[in-house]
Amino acid sequence: MERMTGNRIEWVRKKDELVNAIKALGFPEELGEQVAKQLGSPKAMDRMMGYLNNVKPRSAELIVDEMLAICSDIEAWREKKSSEEANARYNEILYYGLGVDSDDEI
Repeated sequence: MERMTGNRIEWVRKKDELVNAIKALGFPEELGEQVAKQLGSPKAMDRMMGYLNNVKPRSAELIVDEMLAICSDIEAWREKKSSEEANARYNEILYYGLGVDSDDEI
């Protein structure tokens, strides 16, 4: 039997919570499974749980719409971080140069 890491245990626990919350609203378990799979992380699932508990959506479309919004926010955050990292590296090159002194060139 495969041993689960702490991260995997947390993911499974959050997935189960999310699936149960979606089932409690009267939707099929499969919807919960797919939403959890698409969200991917415990933090994203927590955000979805907050939505489910506060809004109590009455249609699967509203649940999927929120899932897509969360996924979009996550992707935008990743792009922002990637851009910030690239910008920081670019600024380092501008400030320090490429690491080649003009006296050392052949």
